[in-house]
Amino acid sequence: MPTVSDRQLRRIVVVGGGSAGWMAAAALARATRGRLAEIEVVESEEIGIVGVGEATIPPIKLFNQLLGIDENEFVARTQGTFKLGIEFVNWAERGHRYFHPFGRYGADFDAVPLHHYWLRARSAGATYGLEDYCMAWAAARHGRFDRPAQDPRLIQSTYDYAYHFDAALYARYLRGYAEQRGVRRTEGRIVDVQLRGADGFIESLRLADGRSVAGDFFIDCSGFRGLLIEEALKTGYEDWTHWLPCDRAIAVPCGPGGEFTPYTRSTAHEAGWQWRIPLQHRIGNGYVHASRFISEDEATAVLLRNLDGPPLGEPRVLRFTTGRRRLSWNRNCLALGLAAGFMEPLESTSLHLVQSGILRLLATMPDRDFDPLAIEEYNRLTRQEYERVRDFLILHYCATSRDDTPLWRYCAAMSIPESLGWRIGHFRAGARLVSEGFELFQNPSWLAVLIGQHVWPKRYDPLADAYERDELERILAGLRRVITEAAAAMPTQQQYIERHCRALSVA
Repeated sequence: MPTVSDRQLRRIVVVGGGSAGWMAAAALARATRGRLAEIEVVESEEIGIVGVGEATIPPIKLFNQLLGIDENEFVARTQGTFKLGIEFVNWAERGHRYFHPFGRYGADFDAVPLHHYWLRARSAGATYGLEDYCMAWAAARHGRFDRPAQDPRLIQSTYDYAYHFDAALYARYLRGYAEQRGVRRTEGRIVDVQLRGADGFIESLRLADGRSVAGDFFIDCSGFRGLLIEEALKTGYEDWTHWLPCDRAIAVPCGPGGEFTPYTRSTAHEAGWQWRIPLQHRIGNGYVHASRFISEDEATAVLLRNLDGPPLGEPRVLRFTTGRRRLSWNRNCLALGLAAGFMEPLESTSLHLVQSGILRLLATMPDRDFDPLAIEEYNRLTRQEYERVRDFLILHYCATSRDDTPLWRYCAAMSIPESLGWRIGHFRAGARLVSEGFELFQNPSWLAVLIGQHVWPKRYDPLADAYERDELERILAGLRRVITEAAAAMPTQQQYIERHCRALSVA
């Protein structure tokens, strides 16, 4: 019979607060129930956090549920709003828009996926877009929101949702959660990292005031700097800038104005793209761009010209290199968030990569022996996830007909990873959506971006011809009608928030 190990971790030290640090601390506090290890977060108010407002994807709901967080309270406390997907403007070509929805298209009525029937109808002259079979877009385009139905027979069950929220308020909310469960916060700036001579493991941290913080296991949430994973352990970094050339972001919030959209908007500009994230009290904005094609002053001017309301502060400049650490877990240090790598926020994956990293950690939780097989498996799965997210982001850039500026000409002509070429090749040949296994972005997401970026298949599934033309038209028209009627019956996002989760004060 197995026995309780005397090799349990005694002290876990999280370096850096912000969303990543407090997500890790909160999840560990919940999992250990305050009995298995002391948890300490070391952060410095001198340094601050990168958080500029966050858009998320649906799995964030699972993380909050794991912590037992009440959704309405969480949304109200973080000035949150709801997100049914992302609208892309000017990506495939100037003046063109498409929507990446959370959820699926229509309702499958036999073994052939719906998009093959849509392609067949389109080849016969139908003018309806793929998004007309999407419940998420039917609601989003009219500013409507409600929780999905639980009955799978209803069209209202075919969409999903995530959140927009203030990242600083989310970190503060999780800090309160963690501290209530025994997590200790230490204010201090780290000036040195002490390594053990025998194996190079991290032994302790020295703070500017001379204090020492020892631990068995360290979680690096120190941001781009990678204070532990890189500066101390020299882990190395894999640079993906040749595929994802943007390396700067200018960020600034503005006052509320314009549409109160239950979705994020990404608008492509000459040298990058601009995000728009509507919260209850403000709108988050940023211009992600490639510094070799535009100066910071020019990028700032473009951003400020395209705000819904007056700016609520000075624009902030963020400098980054897209890619990942060669190892996310090195010795007794695990990196999360920006310390682990950076995927530009085009598909709102930043917090998800923190979340999935935490869940992998819980599945491979170490003791003081640090099983190398568990560490190797963690790194394998993390590398796989980053590479699949990378390919999905590259698709937005490489599948474009834009040739109006140097950035877009570069993207249209660049070589792409073999793994992405394999996916695009299958879709062009026969509208097939292929995968190497479970991954974050599943078939409806790939379909939305492939069609949205004008990657057109040469043919559709031959089985889609089994229906008579009139019969198929009746089925497709029925789907469009049911979706339109269901969306019209939903409350607006403003009405939903007023009823359930209005923020009590303006932050």
